[in-house]
Amino acid sequence: MRIRLISVASRMPRWVEQGYAEYAKRMPADLPVELVEIPLATRGKNADVARLMRREGEQMLAATQPGDRIVTLEVEGRPWSTEALAEQLENWRLEARTVNLMVGGPEGLPAEVMARSDQRWSLSPLTLPHPLVRILLAEQLYRAWTILTRHPYHK
Repeated sequence: MRIRLISVASRMPRWVEQGYAEYAKRMPADLPVELVEIPLATRGKNADVARLMRREGEQMLAATQPGDRIVTLEVEGRPWSTEALAEQLENWRLEARTVNLMVGGPEGLPAEVMARSDQRWSLSPLTLPHPLVRILLAEQLYRAWTILTRHPYHK
């Protein structure tokens, strides 16, 4: 099983790359976390944002395989505690499917991606900046794994 964070975003600052990499490398070899970046299309003054979002959504879905689990990160999704995420992680491991965590661009996720969602997850009712979401997801996945393995990190 593997987890893929598929995210629409611009180039991230070095501190974000370092923060994400720190937690991603802590994951065990049998549960890797992979980052797939979908380039954020330039949104000029007269940009057709709906068309740009559709194109980004197509790229996001093209990065998945048939049979993969798609989990969309949405404000309206279901909030999970860290312990509930650990339960989800264990269920995903038992399914042995690739899990794709989908993070949209500044306008959110395209309707086509949300329609393919197997689960909808809300990190917070707050609007979170993309750099923090990337690090937060990697850290929480690592923390959930430590709960499952009874590693002392969670304490």
